[in-house]
Amino acid sequence: MDLLQQIVARAKADKQRIVLPEAEEERTLRAADKVLADDMAEIILIGNPDNIKKLAKEWGLGSIGKATIIDPMNNPKSEEYAEKLAELRKKKGMTIEQARELVTKNNLYLGCMIIKTEGADGQISGALSTTGDTLRPALQIIKCAPGVTCVSGGLLLFSQQKEFGENGVLVMGDVAVTPVPDARQLAEIAVCTAQTAKTIAGFAEPRVAMLSFSTKGSAKHEVVDKVVEATKIAHEMAPDLKLDGELQADAALVPSVAEKKAPNSDIAGKANVLIVPNLEVGNIGYKLAQRLGNAVAIGPVLQGIARPVNDLSRGCTVDDIYYMVAITACQAQDAKK
Repeated sequence: MDLLQQIVARAKADKQRIVLPEAEEERTLRAADKVLADDMAEIILIGNPDNIKKLAKEWGLGSIGKATIIDPMNNPKSEEYAEKLAELRKKKGMTIEQARELVTKNNLYLGCMIIKTEGADGQISGALSTTGDTLRPALQIIKCAPGVTCVSGGLLLFSQQKEFGENGVLVMGDVAVTPVPDARQLAEIAVCTAQTAKTIAGFAEPRVAMLSFSTKGSAKHEVVDKVVEATKIAHEMAPDLKLDGELQADAALVPSVAEKKAPNSDIAGKANVLIVPNLEVGNIGYKLAQRLGNAVAIGPVLQGIARPVNDLSRGCTVDDIYYMVAITACQAQDAKK
């Protein structure tokens, strides 16, 4: 788990401005205090200032005073944000009245407007909100990164089997968002997950395996054809990316199996990034690795948004939020390049 400390160190080296729109929630406020005490990022809290200060005093959170607190009901920029939001959503029929309602009563929309107007670099929510609640304003306001049409979730998987991936660390995608990607979307997921592997996991050389139940034509089916087509598209999108498919999981990870099933592949047996063909496989796969293989999963990290907006589990811990701030900060650093 040393990687998490490396991520924190990278976040500290170039501090980013991270919005926490669920600021009156206990775990979020405690995590914000820890981030500020460690000088890891600049924190923008959205909520009632009196409530936040009262809770911080009650819980003994001595660093909250370093945060910027924005009161959505008394925000001098509310009208500016409302006008900008109404303009962004004009084609969808949004009125200025509806926009005013959102930027004063929906903290997740307000946070995304702060990012859109260059007042912050990233946002994290989900301790109280659903994934849909987190994604909706991000996609409506910040939108997808250039060349990307779908959002996906990348996962850091820490295995006790150090021979796999990078000393036991692998990155998987998509495990969170797009249920049944088409070939183009699957290719985008592969490229975005490789970028997550570089930006977050620090992989110098992502080696991407496009997973299937077939290896190099060993089975014939339309779902295999999709992976083959996605592999071709991904090569066109990122010609320098080391990527191969279709590969079964054992062929992707185990050198002795790779020698038999895909002897001419540069990726087989050496993959550190695993791309699953659909969300069902991704979700089941990583949870089996957790429960049966005692792997540790960090994430998912949302990928494909022009500026980082990340989702938490409603069962998250203070440490989960703390490390997600570090991850979001590293994504924000990369988005500025």
